[in-house]
Amino acid sequence: MKKLLNYINGEHIGSSSRSIEIVNPAKGETISQVILSNKNDFDHCIKSSLKAQNEWAKQTPLKRSRIIARFKELIEKNINSLAELVCNEHGKTFDDAKGSITRGLEVVEFATGIPHLLKGEFSQNVGTNIDSWSVRQPLGVSAGITPFNFPAMVPMWMFPISIACGNSFILKPSEKNPSCSIKLAELFVEAGLPKGVLNVLNGDKEIVDLLLESKDIASISFVGSTPVAKYIYETSAKNHKRVQSLGGAKNHLIVMPDANIQQATDGIIGAAYGSAGERCMAVSVAVAVGNIADKIVENIKINAEKLVVAPWTDKNSDMGPVISKEHKGKIIEYINYGESEGASLVLDGRDFKIQGYENGFFLGPTLFDNVKKNMKIYKEEIFGPVLCVVRVSNYEEAIELVNSHQFGNGASIYTSDGEVSRHFTTNCKIGMVGVNVPIPVPMAFHSFGGWKESLFGSNSMHGVEGINFYTKLKTVTSRWPDSINSGPEFVMPTN
Repeated sequence: MKKLLNYINGEHIGSSSRSIEIVNPAKGETISQVILSNKNDFDHCIKSSLKAQNEWAKQTPLKRSRIIARFKELIEKNINSLAELVCNEHGKTFDDAKGSITRGLEVVEFATGIPHLLKGEFSQNVGTNIDSWSVRQPLGVSAGITPFNFPAMVPMWMFPISIACGNSFILKPSEKNPSCSIKLAELFVEAGLPKGVLNVLNGDKEIVDLLLESKDIASISFVGSTPVAKYIYETSAKNHKRVQSLGGAKNHLIVMPDANIQQATDGIIGAAYGSAGERCMAVSVAVAVGNIADKIVENIKINAEKLVVAPWTDKNSDMGPVISKEHKGKIIEYINYGESEGASLVLDGRDFKIQGYENGFFLGPTLFDNVKKNMKIYKEEIFGPVLCVVRVSNYEEAIELVNSHQFGNGASIYTSDGEVSRHFTTNCKIGMVGVNVPIPVPMAFHSFGGWKESLFGSNSMHGVEGINFYTKLKTVTSRWPDSINSGPEFVMPTN
C-alpha cells in the first residue's frame, strides 16, 4: 500500500515507523497510509527551513512575485488532478473541490502583488532635518496547521503570503487528507521556489506540540475547532510566538418577512448542505422572523429532499459523504440529542444509504424546526448537514440571538429593507457579514476571520491582515550631520 512521506527540502522522506490509514469516505476503504513524523523528522525539517529562509529573504520581492506567478499557472494547469486528490480523500463533489482550489488560487494571485504590498511609509522632516520611514521584514520560519475540510484552500490562505513576505513555511496538513498539500508543495518547487522554503511535515499531536514549542518557529497559523484553537493560541503565546488561530462557528442566517423567499431558500440550501456542512462558513441556523417561518421551513424541506447525495464520481451529486465513520457517528449523536430535547425533526438523514456504497460515510440532509437557544444542537458546532430553524417574533429578537451566541464567525440577513440591513451590519457582533448573501466569505484582498470564540489572536487570514501577520514592522528615524568636508564642492545652497 502506498505510504505518503514528508516533503522536506524537495524530497519525499521520513524516518518514523508510525503511520495512519487514509480512508476514502465514499467507500469506507483504506486507500493509502501517511507517515506520522517523529522528532528526527521534525529536526530535519527545521534545519531545512532555517537554511532556506536565510537565502530566500535576500531575494527581491519582485523575484518572489515572479516565482509565485509561475506557481499560479501550474495550479491552473493541474487544477483537475488536484481536485481529484481532494475528492478521493475528503469526499467533496468535484465542483466543490475545484471551487475550493479556485478560492485558494485567489490568495496566490493576491500574493503576486508583494512588491507593492511590502511598500512602507515615509515621512520627511518629522523634526528638523530628520526623516522617518517604516519597512516590513520577514519573521523567519512560520508554520501552519490546517484542517481536513479544505485541504487545498486553507493551506493556500497561509503559505503563499508567508513565503511572499520572505519567510519559509512548514505546513502540517490534516493526516486525514494530506495528498493535495504535498502536491501543491511539489508544484511550487517546480515553479522555481528554492527547496526547503515550503516543507510539508505530516503528523499528529506529537508534531503539533513540537511546532508550538520550537524556538525556531516565529509564528503559527491554525484553522479548526474552538477547543483546539484555544490550545494552539495559549501554547503558542506561552512560547512567545505570533499566532492566528481560527476556531469554530455557528453561523446564523436571518430571514425577514420582506425577504425574497426563493432567494433566501436557495441561499440556505447551498450554505447549509454544501460540502456536507463541513465548512466553518456553513449556515447551521436559519432564523425565521415573524409569520414567514412556516413558508421557509416548507421551502427548505422541499428543496433539501431534491438534493442528490452521492459520491463525487456521480456528476449529478450535490453532496458527498462526511469525512469519517467517527464523525458520522458524532453527527448522528447530535441528531439524537435534538430529538430528545424536543426539536421538531422535519428531515432525518441518519439512515441514508447508497447501493454499492453501504460502507461509505453518507448522511442525508437533516432539518430541525422549533429549535430553542438552550438546546445542545443550537449551542454547539455540529459540522455536518444539519440545519436548525429558530423562530422569533421580530428583528430585535433575531439580532439578540446572533449577538448572544459564543461564536461570531459569520452571519447573514435576507431583507428588502435598507434600514434593517444597515442596522444589522453595524450592530451584529460578527466578523464576516452578508446581506442577501448566504456565505459572506471575503475575497483574497480582504481578510477572513471571526469574532468572539471564532478567532484567537489579533490577525485574520490573508489580505492586508495576512501581510501584517507574516512581517515585523521596523521604523527608522534618521538624521545626517553636517559634512566634515569643508571644500567648496560641499557647500550647501541656502534655499
